[in-house]
Amino acid sequence: MTTANLISEIKKKKSFLCVGLDVDLEKIPEFLLKEEDPIFSFNKAIIDATHQYAVSYKPNTAFYEAYGLKGWKSLEKTIKYLNESYPEIFTIADAKRGDIGNTSSRYAKAFFDDLGFDSVTVAPYMGKDSVEPFLAFENKHTILLALTSNEGAFDFQTKNIGDDALYKLVLKTSKKWNNSENLMYVAGATKAEYLAEIRKIIPDSFLLVPGVGAQGGSLKEVCKYGLTKNVGLLINSSRGIIYASKSHGFAEAAAKAAKNMQMEMKTILDGIH
Repeated sequence: MTTANLISEIKKKKSFLCVGLDVDLEKIPEFLLKEEDPIFSFNKAIIDATHQYAVSYKPNTAFYEAYGLKGWKSLEKTIKYLNESYPEIFTIADAKRGDIGNTSSRYAKAFFDDLGFDSVTVAPYMGKDSVEPFLAFENKHTILLALTSNEGAFDFQTKNIGDDALYKLVLKTSKKWNNSENLMYVAGATKAEYLAEIRKIIPDSFLLVPGVGAQGGSLKEVCKYGLTKNVGLLINSSRGIIYASKSHGFAEAAAKAAKNMQMEMKTILDGIH
């Protein structure tokens, strides 16, 4: 999917909502456990109920890998269902990969060619030759971890190296890599005030923003500092949507939670255009 396709979908739906499909069998409605593939059954119901309010879905691969081969099959079925039923939706493999040379090429091939994701999250710690193999894929996007929403982000990411904080150095350096136009970045909502600094370096790039909702981040604050003329944001919500209810009406509850976020986004977008 091209960036232009994503922008078009955002404008059409007046939404920049990304739904995180982080499926824990201990948290889904108990009656689904009787299904042949409970994870896929849960995902399909969530996707069907929320797709009109979301422009993106983001399965975190750890929640599938934890169940071994069965979990990986559920992930495969989920992305296939998304691509066949809702091809306009932007898909993110939240895999946080990062290794050098041929290994990165294999990771990229796995997520882009085999599974068919539009994008994958990648850690920048090993530098250029760990990221460029992902960037080489046409119309695919690499979402680089820049400033994350977790408490430990302050251990390294905000520490100065020379005149710049490490996260700023990551942003500046990544712009020099081959096919850097295929880069997006993770920037946590719990550090919304940092988005102003991030926008000075990457004024137009898309940011995947976790941390709104369950982690306490503010949508209004994120938009205040992070919005661009083409929106430039994907706001991820996982637990607040997919686990809105454990009853038989879980999908309807998820739809309501997604619609509430979409309506808030619409209000913000209507206010600036």
